[in-house]
Amino acid sequence: MSEQVSSYRRILKTSSIIGGASTINVLIGVLRTKVLALLVGPAGLGLVSLYTSLMGTATVVASLGIGTVGTRQVAEATAKEDAHALAVTRRAMFWGMLILAVAGGGLVWTLRGILAEQVLGSSKYSEVVGWLALGVTFSVAGASQGALIQGMRRIGDLARLSIYGSLLNTVLGITLLWRWGISGLWAYVLLGPLVSMLLGYVYVSRLPKIEPGDTAFKELTEQWKALIRLGLPFVGAGLAQTLVSLWIRVSVNDALGVDAVGHFQAAWAISMQYVGFVLGAMGADYYPRLTGIINDPVAATHLVNEQTEIALLLSAPVFVAMMGLAPWVIHLLYTPAFSAAVEVLRWQILGDVLKVASWPLGFVILAAGAGKTFFWTETLTLLLMGTVVAVFVPAVGLRITGIAFLVSYIFLLPLVYILAQRRIQFVWSGAVVRLLALAFGLTALVALTSTFTAWGAPIAVILAAGFFVYSAGRLAHMSDVGGLAGRLGQFARKITMQKGHKHDGPK
Repeated sequence: MSEQVSSYRRILKTSSIIGGASTINVLIGVLRTKVLALLVGPAGLGLVSLYTSLMGTATVVASLGIGTVGTRQVAEATAKEDAHALAVTRRAMFWGMLILAVAGGGLVWTLRGILAEQVLGSSKYSEVVGWLALGVTFSVAGASQGALIQGMRRIGDLARLSIYGSLLNTVLGITLLWRWGISGLWAYVLLGPLVSMLLGYVYVSRLPKIEPGDTAFKELTEQWKALIRLGLPFVGAGLAQTLVSLWIRVSVNDALGVDAVGHFQAAWAISMQYVGFVLGAMGADYYPRLTGIINDPVAATHLVNEQTEIALLLSAPVFVAMMGLAPWVIHLLYTPAFSAAVEVLRWQILGDVLKVASWPLGFVILAAGAGKTFFWTETLTLLLMGTVVAVFVPAVGLRITGIAFLVSYIFLLPLVYILAQRRIQFVWSGAVVRLLALAFGLTALVALTSTFTAWGAPIAVILAAGFFVYSAGRLAHMSDVGGLAGRLGQFARKITMQKGHKHDGPK
């Protein structure tokens, strides 16, 4: 088996594990979201969005980016098989994040009155913000556990953690809302980070124990300095993301009302869910792998191209189908009262095509530890999206939130491509260029057809089915699988008349 085939197989295996977990999570999320929509409506969903954004913003600030940087540090020590460095990093992350979790939650509780007035618009929410402070503590503590599991490439543990967390969150959350209704939304929001922290503790306790030997306090201090120094640019980027997310919701709320925030949140949640299985796989295995070879430009370029091609093959059929079936998806997952989210979702789907192509390139910056570059790249993109929404939402309406999402990735994709070129002399392979053009072109075609004719749904289904057959044949050929999957892949290749361009190099 060639090294390239082995790499494709590994990416596919990781994508199948994380993708399978994401599919289960989506199905569980369908039930959770449907019940949430029925019990609390668009206004309740809007409040959930505001609570979550506030808690997320505080979590980003409190964690100081150590979760993201910790993944990189753990992955680097694991790749070098340096047991002492790994043990020191684990110990430093544990104590550092514990202190930050308590401090972050305490600060939010202290400022609960101010935050309630400035973010939620009324001091009557101060008690709710006080409870959300616990969510900040849980989230920061859980971030260190997730970083350790991810950095050590425990893909199975990540998948199980995701599934069990989603299942418990759904069962407990539905029970709370059934009992308390809209007044229990704060407890519903708290469940996610609490369950993730508790499950994370269980899985971290099962990791192989590594004794650091004689660890001087100086070593821990140096590790804390490194984590904070590398993490600050990432916390800045994360803060920009959460602040812009909050800014968008506040702008929509001020201009159109809380129901519109719920409509936006509905489209946003669907967009993030169905693309999550691809992006989740990148974070789980691709990021640690890329970190280990980032100083080898040729190997890194091959890995980025492989990851991009597989990500597009897996996601493109979903993009095409979702574009045509958006009204049915909104009604299925929510209620007819959320129909205004359909147009937003369609604009976001176009942006998601570019997002999938840009993410592998963005990880080059992360793997290289270029914190300042990552900060400015993310911040400028987010500020562009937030500014478009804030300026045009009074005149254009809710659809501007989806348009702004697409505009931001039209800006980001060429930017991260240029940065990857400078960092590892990266060039897209011909296969990736063709696939990206095909995916975006078909998705845009279905968007136009769905907007101006009644044939959008059937055309989307036909094109998505054809793209799925093409993807199955291409994936089977690249990974050289046998058995039933291999025979199905060969059949797909015959139908689509694909040529064998397994080793298609950079353009």
